Amino acid sequence: MAATESPRSAERGLRADALRNRRRIVAAARQIFEERGLDAPLDEVAERAGVGAGTLYRRFPSREELVEAAFAEELTRVGAIAEEALLCDDPWTGFSTFVERLCGAMAADRGISDLLVLRLPNSRVAAGSCERQNRAVAELVRRAQEARVLREDVVPEDVLLFLMANAGVIEVTRGAAPHAWRRLVAFLLEACRPVHAGPLPAAPTPLQTERALLGNAEAKGLRAPGREGHGPG
Repeated sequence: MAATESPRSAERGLRADALRNRRRIVAAARQIFEERGLDAPLDEVAERAGVGAGTLYRRFPSREELVEAAFAEELTRVGAIAEEALLCDDPWTGFSTFVERLCGAMAADRGISDLLVLRLPNSRVAAGSCERQNRAVAELVRRAQEARVLREDVVPEDVLLFLMANAGVIEVTRGAAPHAWRRLVAFLLEACRPVHAGPLPAAPTPLQTERALLGNAEAKGLRAPGREGHGPG
């Protein structure tokens, strides 16, 4: 499938009723993904939007396209978080604030939590956000290490491990201890300080992390295009 078009481009040329349906579907998807995660049943999205399953699948033939439309603004904001952290004069504050903000966003929204630990392989919006964030994270790590406030063996891929760990803690503790993620993040950041200079096991390579993200997307039905669930054949 070709890279998905931007949500605004997708709305051009639609009839008024089709545009209303599209926007209702996107709003319903955003709510349900926030509540239940990106693998929530799409039949529920159609029901909440007040449209038939056929209408949903005509507008969004794959789950990936619906996810991109539902999170377009959030993807842009997430991509900017690391760049904003670079504006901090203190390198440690920049690095730690970045990690804390991303982890906090994950705790507040299950959809965001899922989105940060997978890759949407056919989304230009997601790819652009990811590229911006990766460049900024590498710079955050470099600055903090040059200032000797971050241990020398930390690599940008470690940040993704933090997010994966945070996603797991959030999922398990959401109902019973919704603030437990804060303690995890505090431990992780403390372990990044140079005083903890013991050797670390090997970090995952960029290729390994990419495979992990794509595998997580596939597990949530976001890897391959096409209809799913009880959509029309």
